[in-house]
Formats: sequence, C-alpha cells, structure tokens
Amino acid sequence: MEWNNLLNIVVKNQGLHARFLNTLSFMENAGARKISSCEHPIEVSLLQLKHAAEEHRHAYYLKKQIQKINVNWCLTYNADELLAAVSTKQYLNQLDIKACRLLKQQFNLTGKDLKFAAYLFVTYAIEVRADQLYPIYQEVLSEQKSRVMVKSIILEEAGHLEEMITQLERFSVDWQSVAAQILDIENELHSAWFKALENDTRQWF
Repeated sequence: MEWNNLLNIVVKNQGLHARFLNTLSFMENAGARKISSCEHPIEVSLLQLKHAAEEHRHAYYLKKQIQKINVNWCLTYNADELLAAVSTKQYLNQLDIKACRLLKQQFNLTGKDLKFAAYLFVTYAIEVRADQLYPIYQEVLSEQKSRVMVKSIILEEAGHLEEMITQLERFSVDWQSVAAQILDIENELHSAWFKALENDTRQWF
C-alpha cells in the first residue's frame, strides 16, 4: 500500500482520521521539543527559535483540526488516541540516536556541537519527509472534500527545508553525502512506521 491509498482509507473513517491527525500532531510536537532540547542556553539562533515555534504551531493546528471531526476526540496523546503508538513515539528518538552516532563518527563531535549537528541533519530529514507527505495528504483531503486542511503547514515546511539546506551548506562542504546517510536511516524508520500504520488501520475493519 502507498500513502495515497492509506490516506484515502483514513480520511473516509472519522475515528481513524482523528487519530491520524493526533498522530501527526504528536510528531510535530515531539519535533518542536527536540529542537528546543538542542538549543544552546545562550547562543540560540533566531532561526532555531522560529523552527521550534512553528513546529509547536503545527502540533496545535493539527490538534485543532480534530475538532472539525469531533470536539471530544483525541484530547491527549495517550496510546489509544494515536495510530501505531509505539512506532510513532519511537520514530524521532530512534532517528536522533542513530544520527548522533553517525555524526559523531563523521565529524568527531561531542556535547553541544553534536547536538547542534543532530538538529541540522535530523530536522533536514524530517523536512524532506514532510515535503513529501503533507502534499499527498492535502490532495486526498481536497478530493474527499474534507473540512480538514494542511495547506498552511505545506508552505511552512517547504520554507523550513530551504532554511535547513542553507544552514547545512554553512556547516560542511560535505554535508550532502552525510545527509544521504541520514535519509537512509530515516527511510528505514519511516518504512517501519508506515507498516505499523497499515496494521493499525486494518484492525478498524
């Protein structure tokens, strides 16, 4: 199954759709918290603050969209209010851990320098994925005439991706070869998450 097929199934079922929105909200919130945890206590950039703020806004926006389906659904991030809860909660942490191992080897970094490098490369990988997923989701929403919309997120995520590329170019002339390895790691984690989503979705029918 591909994303288009899965999302067509999800959007047609209100219970599934609410949980999918909540799952995306959880992941956006986790991303925002991860960005904040990578901040230097003093030397934090305006761009890093902007990214954390916008990821938090995405988490809030997605959570608010659930109210268009049912105002009483998915009020928390409890496992029974998410799809593929275990895989969802592990996704970003696993990506961060594996990316840190790779970056430590590639650039011999430690401490705050390693944290900042992880912020750059992990955020880049997540933005590449978001740049693929959200347009497909919006297309399905539009086709099914859903009241839910993610157009504003698409625009901001595209901007984030451009900003991360600019920062990575400043970080290292060899950033693309390392980023390709990070993307491979993310792709494996994404495949496992997608499979878990498929399995969870099948249980509804």
